[in-house]
Amino acid sequence: MSDGMLTHVEALKQGQVVKFRPHGNSMVPIVLSGQLVTVVPFGSHPIEVDSVVLCKVNGRQMLHKVTAIGSDGRYQISNNHGHVNGWCTPSNVFGVMIAVEP
Repeated sequence: MSDGMLTHVEALKQGQVVKFRPHGNSMVPIVLSGQLVTVVPFGSHPIEVDSVVLCKVNGRQMLHKVTAIGSDGRYQISNNHGHVNGWCTPSNVFGVMIAVEP
């Protein structure tokens, strides 16, 4: 970013908590388009099935649900309507959503 601000992912990797307003309908009704979400860095909050994470799957960054955890430690990532986006390793999970505000 030209104004010197860190991206959400960069900030999370540096241990910062981020707030942003994602857009789209793939996570309704958990997250409505434009709602303010708070995401904490990976490792600072437990991840379990149904956790919402900021991650990268198949080259795309998304805020989606963990729908399974593999025995190898990978996470299955899906939207809230049953579409599985794929699997990602812990290195591609940047943060965990802890709050949603209007």
